[in-house]
Amino acid sequence: MIIGVLNQKGGVGKTTVAVNLASCFSQFGQRVLLVDADPQGSALAWSAAREVEPAFVVVGMAKTSLHREMPALAKNYDIVLIDGAPRVNELGRAAIMASDLVLIPVQPSPYDVWAAAETVQLVREARVYKENLRAAFVINRKIANTAIGRDFASALDQFPDTEVLDAALIQRVVYAESAARGLSVLEVAPHSEAAKEMQRLARLITATSERQAA
Repeated sequence: MIIGVLNQKGGVGKTTVAVNLASCFSQFGQRVLLVDADPQGSALAWSAAREVEPAFVVVGMAKTSLHREMPALAKNYDIVLIDGAPRVNELGRAAIMASDLVLIPVQPSPYDVWAAAETVQLVREARVYKENLRAAFVINRKIANTAIGRDFASALDQFPDTEVLDAALIQRVVYAESAARGLSVLEVAPHSEAAKEMQRLARLITATSERQAA
């Protein structure tokens, strides 16, 4: 399965989601490849900050030919995660066309809802060529026990062809602390709420994909 983590808006936590999902899938015993398709190279920088190699492979490929090269690259892995680029439509389209599932991280903010429309539209355009392409929102950096945190999912109802995964990620300091050390939350705090949230998201993605493949 190839999962693109994409949003045309920057700063929504794409790399955080991609890196930590890669860590989860690796922990589940999957062979995982993380592709950094962002010219900023955040996932590669995360990998370089580590003292030891991660449990998954990280490569850079910010190329508009990504969708053509991905089948050969992905054949030796169970899960491929693509950390996509913001505000670069050609790279974004290539990452979407390379994916089986597009995860769209969104923060509880009206700005993120407005920006999500552009990413959803790119997915809709890609479905002309790839009709089984799936997309889903991941609510990221949700602030617990606030009205906007509770009600934000309903604001995404305007995109009926894009489900909202029932596995929101709460805003937690450990995400930034682990990233600064080139680690995942599962490595820094394996029993933390953040680790449990990420594991739940990974399991939900796997279960959803298996149901739809059946």
